[in-house]
This record gives sequence, structure tokens and C-alpha cells, in this order.
Amino acid sequence: MARIPRQLYRDDGLVLRVQKLGESDRIITVLTRRFGRLRAVARGVRRTNSRFGARLEPFGHVDLQLSGDPKDQGGGLHTVSQVEAVELYGKRFLTDYPRYTAACAVAETAERLTPVEREPSLRMFQLTLGAVRALSAAEHAATLVLDAYLLRGMGIAGWAPALTDCAVCGDPGPHRAFSIPAGGSVCPDCRPPGAAHPAPATLELMSALAKGDWTIADNAEPPLQREASGLVAAHLQWHLERGLRSLPLVDRT
Repeated sequence: MARIPRQLYRDDGLVLRVQKLGESDRIITVLTRRFGRLRAVARGVRRTNSRFGARLEPFGHVDLQLSGDPKDQGGGLHTVSQVEAVELYGKRFLTDYPRYTAACAVAETAERLTPVEREPSLRMFQLTLGAVRALSAAEHAATLVLDAYLLRGMGIAGWAPALTDCAVCGDPGPHRAFSIPAGGSVCPDCRPPGAAHPAPATLELMSALAKGDWTIADNAEPPLQREASGLVAAHLQWHLERGLRSLPLVDRT
């Protein structure tokens, strides 16, 4: 019986992760512009004479030709048949521990916030690509870029913390208390037991990161940055219901 050829399609995407497969192959996880997150087999890329092995490394923005049905959400692996590098951002920060660990946290978060394979998520693709590009440019502290990414990613997922008005009753703020289970800032009447009381400037910093106001963010004092990072990480992991392996490795000094 003749074998039916698999469908070919193209898309550009950001490589999030690579895994070894057999002696010479890899499975790559890539967040694509049109088809969301998908996994594909890159055959022979671990051989020294591979045509495109160096292009399929984490944090690379690549143009791919793949074989398979892009609309099939059954979980089967597609196959990489061609790849061209658009920009290999990872080369710019692989030896910079703060930026590298922040990029790892970005990539892991992108996977967790796109739980369904081949479900288009253009906003998440653009946000993730922008975060990796910002880390490669080194114009802002790596932890600020990461926290901005996490806040905006939670906004896309519908989990954005309330940073001004009360998360429970909507009473206009700003308010002093912050409760992860309640959804963010809470007024005195809605404040649950155990709510945190961050510095007002910490919540201002988080709002600036969510909005992309880098003038405020870049001038924030390190203690405020660390306090904001703790609240952002706690809020994210509360909603994910499981910790991120990469977050504890991020250099926040």
C-alpha cells in the first residue's frame, strides 16, 4: 500500500526546549506564531555534520518547515524538514548567568501557559519573543524583564493580580494589603488573615512592569525589586498549582 505523504507547512517560532531522542535526534518544543506550542522531531541534528543542528537551540527565533497536520491536537510529533535562523538570541547570553536563568524561566512559563499543543496564541508568542529579545539586548535588569513577562503572561491567561483596586470588592485603591489567594491587592474590609503588606512602592513597581513603564522600573531600589519578584512568583505558582523548576535558579542579587 502506498504511503500517504505528510502535509508540509511553514511557521516561525521560538525554541523553548530541546530533548535528546535516540542516538542522533532531538525533540524540540517551539512556540510558533500561527500554530501555538508544538513538538517536533529534528532528525540527525546531534551529528557533527548536521545541516541545521546549531540553529535548533533554546532561545533561537527560527523559520521552520515541518511535516504533519498543524491542526491536529492529538499530540503526535511532527518532523522538522527545513530550518532557517531568524535570530539566535541564546548565543548572546549563554555565559551570562542572570540573563540565562531568566530566559529559562521565561521558556518554562511559556510552556506552562500554553497547555494545549497547536492551539494558536499569538499574544503569548509575541510576548515571549519580546522577553527573550529584551534579555539578549541587556537594556534592563534580567529580573525586571522576567517579572514584566510573568505579569503580562498572567494577564493573557486571565490571572493578572489586582494592583490598585481591591481584588474582591473592586473598591478603588491603592490598598496596602496583598493576598495571593484573594487575587492581589485587597481593601481593609476584604483583607483575609495572613495577607502580606508590601511597601506601596513595590506595588507601584509591579504596576509599572505590567504596563511597560521602564522609567519607573529601572529606577526601583533592589529591595523593592526583590519584594515584587517574590509576590509575582508566588501569584504565578498559586495559579499554576505547581512550582516552576527554573525560578529558584534565577539570580536576583
